[in-house]
Amino acid sequence: MALITNKKAHLQFTVVESFSAGIELLGQEVKALRSGLGSLEGSRVIVRGGEAFIVGMSIPAYQPANMPKDYDPERSRRLLLSKKEIVTLATEEAKKGLTIVPIEVYTGRGYIKARIAIVRGKGKADRREDLKKRDALRETGRLLKNR
Repeated sequence: MALITNKKAHLQFTVVESFSAGIELLGQEVKALRSGLGSLEGSRVIVRGGEAFIVGMSIPAYQPANMPKDYDPERSRRLLLSKKEIVTLATEEAKKGLTIVPIEVYTGRGYIKARIAIVRGKGKADRREDLKKRDALRETGRLLKNR
């Protein structure tokens, strides 16, 4: 079940490969995510020192009065991946034109997980083509429904 999604990711990027990763969170952050708070807008994944981190993901305080004074809602959060996956991400991140972005945060077997993807940016013409295809599919769906 998706808790938060990056709605603009599929519009702005073409997904090359995707991974599933655990996220290292605080207890209050888990409660906030389960209640639907949080945003993936403008977030990305970086690989530094043999570890992967989500940067720019915002998780506001679940109960602001009970949060520590030094709580940062946009702190970088470590991703839990295997060494092989981290090496793959690091090599792909080094390539020109590719970046790594989180697509969604979801629950899986009681754990909070993130679906991250290696993506390539789309040009303006590609975005327009995708919108035209989506409109055509919607129109054919309407015609078939009204039969």
